[in-house]
Amino acid sequence: MSEARGAPATGDDAKTPRTERGRRTLRAILDAAAQEFGEHGFHDAAIARITARAGVALGSFYTYFDSKEAVFTALVRDMSGQVRAHVGPHILDAPDRLTGERLGLQAFLEFVRTHQALYRILDEAEFVDAASWRAHYETTVQGYVASLTAAAARGEVRSDVGEVHAWAIVGMNVFLGLRYGVWATDTPAGEVAQIANDLLVRGLARRD
Repeated sequence: MSEARGAPATGDDAKTPRTERGRRTLRAILDAAAQEFGEHGFHDAAIARITARAGVALGSFYTYFDSKEAVFTALVRDMSGQVRAHVGPHILDAPDRLTGERLGLQAFLEFVRTHQALYRILDEAEFVDAASWRAHYETTVQGYVASLTAAAARGEVRSDVGEVHAWAIVGMNVFLGLRYGVWATDTPAGEVAQIANDLLVRGLARRD
């Protein structure tokens, strides 16, 4: 899917795998952790079940992580990176920023539908690791501010675009992902993205 998925990071240079085999093992542990935390939540999740899901020895877990808290923190960072890596190219490759917003939201909804544990993990992160939870959203918005500012310089969006606009767009996308990616998938992702994009382009003012 992305470099973030192929080369996960633990956040601790001493435990970052140096070999391809090590990277595969770490990837398997993180994927298994996503399943475990997604199904059982943080408090009921078990390291033994994570390693069983990953098909690795218990000792392999401790090669990369000191605790359940440590793998959870790494997972939040990893999933955040996966989202950016999956959605980012759809925005960057679009002919203009507003088209990119539509294609990016569609890609995000499609990602969420196949990674529904994302929302449960992020919700729990607020209480398990508030710093990582906050960093996920702040990093996303920082990227939005930079790219929207660049789009404004190109004349693709309004010239006064800034942080409030970025938070508004990210907030809209988060809740659209919850409703149309997790709670139900009854509406095509492209249709949801088109409606939301029309809101960005035209606003809510009455049309004469």
